[in-house]
Amino acid sequence: MRFRLIMLLGVLALAGGSVTLAQEGTALRAITDVTFIGWVTGPESPSRTDVAYDVDGTDLGSMFALGDTLYIAFGDTFGCCRPPGGGAGGRNWRNNVLAYTTDTDLEDGITLDGMITDHNGDARAVLRRLRDDITVIPTYGIAIGERLILHYMAVKEWGPPGEWTLNRSGLAYSDDGGETWEQPADATWQGDTNFGQAALILQDDYLYIFGIHGGRFGGVALGRVPAESALSMDEYRYWDGEDWVEGHENAVVIASAPVGELSVAWNEYLGRWIMTYLNEYRRAIVLREAPELTGPWSRPVLVVSGDDYPSLYGAYLHPWASDGDVITFNMSQWGPYNVRLMQARLVANE
Repeated sequence: MRFRLIMLLGVLALAGGSVTLAQEGTALRAITDVTFIGWVTGPESPSRTDVAYDVDGTDLGSMFALGDTLYIAFGDTFGCCRPPGGGAGGRNWRNNVLAYTTDTDLEDGITLDGMITDHNGDARAVLRRLRDDITVIPTYGIAIGERLILHYMAVKEWGPPGEWTLNRSGLAYSDDGGETWEQPADATWQGDTNFGQAALILQDDYLYIFGIHGGRFGGVALGRVPAESALSMDEYRYWDGEDWVEGHENAVVIASAPVGELSVAWNEYLGRWIMTYLNEYRRAIVLREAPELTGPWSRPVLVVSGDDYPSLYGAYLHPWASDGDVITFNMSQWGPYNVRLMQARLVANE
């Protein structure tokens, strides 16, 4: 048995990418063949977003679908010309922008059909900030019926690297394909709660929200609400480890810290839910699996290392390409300050 395991690891190492030993009781044996497909945004993207939409630099890129249209939500966005040393900055700052595409051939990257634009054709912010907000950033989206919903965080203050606080987080909605958005004042979590950033899942007529605080060092909590009541905060219930209860403060941590910019999807190949996120301490994108949304969630395993992609963050699973043995996701890098489309291969236990 030991000889067979050594041989397997050798084969995977030759195939390239990461190699991960299986954990007891899990479906995943290894992750390998980590591949950069292409830039989603910026001067090297197939859509030339710098020329077409004045998007020279942006980040995040969480994805959600309505019918045959995939929406991609980005964070703070800048036109030309960004700082010579890399990172955020430049002219025409927008707190957020939203793209859409019907491209299903991901082998050559993502080609955008368009972005929500202003009268000049430049990508414009779809979510507004209030006076005391430094910025308002969409962290995840979902479609419920014909309605688009974005979860957002309103940043109060940037702290040391990987740390920030929030004025609030909340839900915005659009009934016209993303052109205009409403941000109800009562559809919010006030302050810096464990639902400051989120991943959203529709399952069995419920909207599930996986939440973390502002920043990248907290653990994951879980809430849910009947899908038709997604904007009614009084209808939310939170997992306390045994049952669904009132009060977000009663939610327990279901996936341990440190967690930044998370994404969740069902993976049919493994027969498990998978969660991807940034582990700031490891400087890596990692993956966990679980048989149920409530867990138990496995220990994190390496997907992409910061040794290969310095200053990486924000691994968002592609909703049309996350259920097989190959998963596809958007990943940001601070230096280039743009979004990469990545792939990785999952190897299941026999």
